[in-house]
Amino acid sequence: MKSLDELRTIRESAREKLNLNGESGSGRIRVVIGMATCGLAAGARPVMDAFVQEVSKRRLDNVTVTQTGCIGVCRLEPIVDVYVPGEEKVTYVIMTPDKVQPVVSNHLVNRKAVAEYTIGSAE
Repeated sequence: MKSLDELRTIRESAREKLNLNGESGSGRIRVVIGMATCGLAAGARPVMDAFVQEVSKRRLDNVTVTQTGCIGVCRLEPIVDVYVPGEEKVTYVIMTPDKVQPVVSNHLVNRKAVAEYTIGSAE
């Protein structure tokens, strides 16, 4: 059993990482995967797993991978929004686990969106 002080420290650390106000704090990049019924049916779970594995493998401590409900364009699921502080949101559509590595490498690491996977390219 942890002491109360240890638990408070763990809680504060987790809050800082999550930044519960929903904004990227401390320069953190957020990867948000749509995990509503339509996203799950289209394969969002393996996409999320691939993001978590790739971010972990690369030890990208400034990246948070999270999920949300319906993003709103079911025909383009799985959808992934990437929020880089100080930049416009980038929306990736019809994502697959195979597309995750190029997105992580190019966008999250080198700050260059993979245009052919974005909603602008799909439309």
